[in-house]
Amino acid sequence: MKTIKGPAVFLAQFMDDKPPFNSLDGLCGWARDLGYKGIQIPTWETRLIDLKLAGESKTYCDELKGKIADYGLEITELSTHLQGQLVAVHPAYDLMFDNFAPDDCKNNPAKRTEWARQQLLSAARASKHLGLKAHATFSGALMWHMWHPWPQLPTGLVEMGFKELADRWLPLLDEFKDNGVAVCYEIHPGEDLHDGVTFERFLAATGNHEAVNILYDPSHFVLQQLDYITYIDHYHEFIKAFHVKDSEFNPTGKKGAYGGYGDWKDRAGRYRSLGDGQIDYKTVFSKLTEYGCDVWAVMEWECVIKSPEQGAREGAKFISDHIIEATTKRFDDFAGAEIDKEKLKKILGL
Repeated sequence: MKTIKGPAVFLAQFMDDKPPFNSLDGLCGWARDLGYKGIQIPTWETRLIDLKLAGESKTYCDELKGKIADYGLEITELSTHLQGQLVAVHPAYDLMFDNFAPDDCKNNPAKRTEWARQQLLSAARASKHLGLKAHATFSGALMWHMWHPWPQLPTGLVEMGFKELADRWLPLLDEFKDNGVAVCYEIHPGEDLHDGVTFERFLAATGNHEAVNILYDPSHFVLQQLDYITYIDHYHEFIKAFHVKDSEFNPTGKKGAYGGYGDWKDRAGRYRSLGDGQIDYKTVFSKLTEYGCDVWAVMEWECVIKSPEQGAREGAKFISDHIIEATTKRFDDFAGAEIDKEKLKKILGL
């Protein structure tokens, strides 16, 4: 068993144009004062990191790591959620996902994909320079619009989709493997990797590539009505990153999992601040600890009701209260005694 590290916080949703949320120093001081011990860095935020330079310069990474350490914090992982999304975009989503790309890549899907690839390659090298062993990202999606098979899917379409997705990722996975970093795909609606079955299909399509791993976030499974506890039983060996976010599913006679195209606050499934939703985090932390998952517990704030400031304040304590100090002692050791082989034979009647 292994004690989970934390609490940590994903900085993406807290970025703002106002202090302290508009700079690395400001956010580090804010996170430290709330009791966080780690930060997960969204690499598309140039106010926090120059990803290209980080991939090229160990000196730059040492200085970045040192600045963060001065606040008593560690980097848990780098995140390329937005760039990973752009590795695979179905044309139906081109205009909307152009928002994630630099201006010189907009209206040019091929150039946008190549930019995303280079970002991932930089992230692999930067992670090594920073001494990180895991990386957080999205898989992108070529087939998400087909998740409900109507019209019926032609035979071989899904297999071809996963092969294409794997082909796009394999050179990137090789780079992460060469740098000793696990690629942790957040299993998430909107991605081709959105549950256990799709993770397994992608893993198989990559030839069981050892860099393919999981960022576990049970909030997305509540919205899918997937058993997020037994998911850990199935995939614990792949869980190398962990987002702690709450959610709830409250279906009515008018709406369910599909949501009726509603805004987040009007949907049956919606994200909540820690402790305000339905997730049994006591069991989640117990399972991850029992299986020895070597992860940071990273708070991600996405709530339709509570402010991010309150969510962050409460989140640090919530995670701290749920972290289990893994035991190194059996509770019944006091009743044990040294027994040699001859005594064992006598106990067995041999």
